[in-house]
Amino acid sequence: MTTRVCDRSEDRSWVHNAIRLIEADARRSADTHLLRFPLGEWARGVQLYLKDETTHITGSLKHRLARSLFLYALCNGCLREGTTVIEASSGSTAVSEAYFAKLLGLPFVAVMTRSTSAAKVALIEREGGTCHFVDRADQVYTEAARLAFETGGHYLDQFTHAEAATDWRGNNNIAESIFSQLALEENPEPAWIVVGAGTGGTSATIGRYIRYRRHATRLCVVDPENSSFFAGYDSGDYSVETGMSSRIEGIGRPRVEPSFIPAIVDRMVSVPDAGSIAAARIASALLGRHLGGSTGTNLWGSFGVIAEMVAAGVSGSVVTLLADDGDRYLDTYFDDEWVAANGFDLIPPTLTIERFLADGTWRE
Repeated sequence: MTTRVCDRSEDRSWVHNAIRLIEADARRSADTHLLRFPLGEWARGVQLYLKDETTHITGSLKHRLARSLFLYALCNGCLREGTTVIEASSGSTAVSEAYFAKLLGLPFVAVMTRSTSAAKVALIEREGGTCHFVDRADQVYTEAARLAFETGGHYLDQFTHAEAATDWRGNNNIAESIFSQLALEENPEPAWIVVGAGTGGTSATIGRYIRYRRHATRLCVVDPENSSFFAGYDSGDYSVETGMSSRIEGIGRPRVEPSFIPAIVDRMVSVPDAGSIAAARIASALLGRHLGGSTGTNLWGSFGVIAEMVAAGVSGSVVTLLADDGDRYLDTYFDDEWVAANGFDLIPPTLTIERFLADGTWRE
């Protein structure tokens, strides 16, 4: 009998250096800020905080995910020197992934819908990435997989791997950062954390961390129109598909993504797109900077939760995410002609928000 050996060992020096480069980049970066959102005297012991993810070097919450996905791929043996990196993305993830691909000297291709904002396309190309367009959001998955096969590249697949790539127990993830930054506040354990779902990875990380650390905090996930997450959560049928693109970039999907973990979500809220845009505009005026549409979605959900707390006479803190820089949407959400052309009536949601900011009540 002869011993047989199949040896596939290889020089790991490139992979080791790639991981070093990513870790060194993280060490050069400070944590993102936790901002207080101005509420009126009616708040009576209720605070609203915004986790400002725009301060990442690539300007969005997706910087964390991109870093995790690259490390996940490297440690799983999927990336080598010269590998073409492919991703299906609505924009912000691709901007951040293009940054890390450039850091490692790898070619990068982002598959996205033609409706993606021109500003995001320019940011991806500025980082050396290439944009490959499809007509519908539900086409990005198969097209990304096809390109990866044809090029011999690797499809990062954020929608499948987001929940696995991030260490939800800690290691400076977004949940650990939020609780650490709240430690000296009046209400250090938030009553609610409100987030949107794009891949589902952020809500999965936060929800798992809450349970792991035995916090009483509840998790609310907000979802825009045309998205499947709320419909799946409401019906219990997670095979539901809308087949439509979300008009709020960065969140909402035509299918319930594999990284979305509904069992750890305490509440879901379906937010009208006009409400998201109106909230983004009003908050931008209050804070003196442009906020993106997904941040508007987060705020709409947060305002509703806070009004509920105030009505019940309950004090506590609420945390949500300032997901990306609103300057990316000057030609869409902040453009009156674009808003009108897309059929949005911002007057009713604007009145709802203004009433809330004045007296803490929520009436749509």
